[in-house]
Amino acid sequence: MNTFLKFVIAGSAAFCFLSGAVFAQEPVKKNLVVIMKTNRGTIEIELFSDKAPATVTNFLSYVTEVFYDNTIFHRVIDGFMIQGGGFTVDMAKKPTKPPIKNEAGNGLLNDRGTVAMARTQEINSATSQFFINHKNNDFLNHKDNSARGFGYCVFGRVIKGMDVVDKIAATSTSTVNTVAFGKMENVPVKPIIIESIRVKE
Repeated sequence: MNTFLKFVIAGSAAFCFLSGAVFAQEPVKKNLVVIMKTNRGTIEIELFSDKAPATVTNFLSYVTEVFYDNTIFHRVIDGFMIQGGGFTVDMAKKPTKPPIKNEAGNGLLNDRGTVAMARTQEINSATSQFFINHKNNDFLNHKDNSARGFGYCVFGRVIKGMDVVDKIAATSTSTVNTVAFGKMENVPVKPIIIESIRVKE
């Protein structure tokens, strides 16, 4: 083998090695995780900003403004879901930002442990309230663009603390009379308080 060819081969090998080193050093983009502290334990939630960008941005804006501190899970149904993020301990509804676009058609499913936005019958009506699915709730998934079939947008999933979700889901509930909303069903007898939600560093 002549000297020039040896130089080319050696140079190519060195380039491949260096290229591999450069690629290996490229940072891997990870989804943000938030830590939710409740009076029943801590739940960690991974946020899918790539699948539900507007929803995650909206959720994080409430987190940044400590909106969720000392709110409650006001609707709890064992074997279905636990819903919170909108009411104080005395069942007063907190004022919110304008509703956001429903991103339910992002391909994510309302399976056990996923986190989705709560809303009214209006498709684009979600604001601050969210729920954690306690089982696979296929009927909540996006099926079509009609009001009935649009579904509920999943934007995260529980990665730690599902035992806490199970504990909350099993709590005793009752019907409560409120001044602003009349009778509200499935309200925990003992308040399930969201003490704080913060982005994990």
